[in-house]
Parts: sequence; C-alpha cells; structure tokens
Amino acid sequence: MVKLVGCLRRKPGISAEEFHRYWKEIHGPLVQSVTEFSRYVRKYVQGHSVSDRVPGFPPPAFTPFDGVAELWFDSVVDIGKAFAEPRYLEIIRPDELKFLDLPKVTCGLSVCCWPIV
Repeated sequence: MVKLVGCLRRKPGISAEEFHRYWKEIHGPLVQSVTEFSRYVRKYVQGHSVSDRVPGFPPPAFTPFDGVAELWFDSVVDIGKAFAEPRYLEIIRPDELKFLDLPKVTCGLSVCCWPIV
C-alpha cells in the first residue's frame, strides 16, 4: 500500500472557512463520484488544519498549510494511472484549481507498514 500525502494551500482570496467548506462539501464528494479515478483510491482522508497549538511545542511562526490530503493506492503505478485518467483531468483537476494554490501544494509518497500500535 502506498500513501500519497498532499500538504495543501488554499487559493489566494479564499478564506479559510470557504476553503474548508468547499473541500469537504464539494470537492470530496466530487472525487468519490468520478469512478474512473476513485476506483484506484483505496482510502481518501481530508485533514483540515486547526488553529490550536500542539501541546509541548512552541507556536509556529505561520501556518504552513491549510490541510493534508491522504490518498491510499495499491501501488505507485496505480497513482500514475489515476492521475492520468481523462475524467480526472476533465473534472477533478479543474475543480482543484477553484480552491487550491497548486504551485504551493507539496506532495510526498510513503509506503505503509503496520501494525505500529
């Protein structure tokens, strides 16, 4: 299992509240509805940033991102297939442009090993 983690920044001019609402209520269901893409996704998790301080750590100088998206796939090959799907490019990618600052989104991959706890 491979996890794609995206650290997301909202598009300039969109409030935090608007960003979180759109991502949760519009974009999330849209991703699930595009079966040509979602058939590759084993798990999709939205982590919405909150302003609370992390106990035991100094407060950050700034909030580095507005949320974290986790998408789990069977393989890196399946990630490539999912993001090359014409329906992803036709429907989901244009929707991402409505609320994300894509040049400031940072993505990474990790291989999942469990159980940890």
